[in-house]
Amino acid sequence: MGLRDLFKKRKTGLGLALGGGGVRGIAHVPMLQVLDEEGIRPDIISGTSMGAILGALYASGRSGESIREVIERNTISGEHGLKEVFEKKNAIVKWLKAVKVSWSGKGMLNADGFISDLMEEISVDTFEELQIPLVVTATDFNSGEEVIFRSGDLLPALRASMSIPGVFEPVEYQGRVLVDGGIVNNLPVNHLSACAAVIAMDVIPEPNPGDTDPPGMLEATLGMFDILLRKITRDSLEKHPPSLYWNPCLEEVGTLEFDRTHEVLKHAHERMEGFRKKLRSALPS
Repeated sequence: MGLRDLFKKRKTGLGLALGGGGVRGIAHVPMLQVLDEEGIRPDIISGTSMGAILGALYASGRSGESIREVIERNTISGEHGLKEVFEKKNAIVKWLKAVKVSWSGKGMLNADGFISDLMEEISVDTFEELQIPLVVTATDFNSGEEVIFRSGDLLPALRASMSIPGVFEPVEYQGRVLVDGGIVNNLPVNHLSACAAVIAMDVIPEPNPGDTDPPGMLEATLGMFDILLRKITRDSLEKHPPSLYWNPCLEEVGTLEFDRTHEVLKHAHERMEGFRKKLRSALPS
């Protein structure tokens, strides 16, 4: 037996990688519900941006169903009637105040309130208090290096991981300026290399060559960001192929279209059975 075979035998546990992608990351939730229904519990989770936030919620002990209830309680879709809108009024006002415009010149939005409200749902303050170990990625803006969080306070790690340059304010933490982890590692499968099996959930859609309409300024900026994320993710998957790769294909939803959260959930829900079949095939035991 060679050293390579010996090392493989030492691998143990199941890793779950949750990619970033703005509101499209909400598509992770129905897949987390499938894991719960199949009795599959990851031994470690890695996440970037929205994947990091949902990963923290899941690692704190919340079920996929519970996370979905939190999101649905705080969103309004075109299917809701006037009565339901008024019933959700307080929650909606809270979230609108949370994701507020920043006039500092560092970013268009200040995510402090948004993440703080999600942290209230997580109910723990540090990585050490989580029920499942969590790895969160961010990027050092000045050096371009990946910054990895595994311990300490959760809040700065989550804020940094989702700070899309030009959209959310960068995070200054421990002498470094931190921005979105997706710039260097949007689907952090490499941090699960010690696991015997890895499930990777990606939400960055493939490009649509049939769309010839010229984009607006913000749409162009986010579109370029998607191009970068696709390339980084492809390179990562080639170097660290997971046991199961899943993408719910959200081609029509933009990164910041949070008004379409209900649509994202519905779209991902419709693909749950496809994910379930793939899961049972990849992890038959």
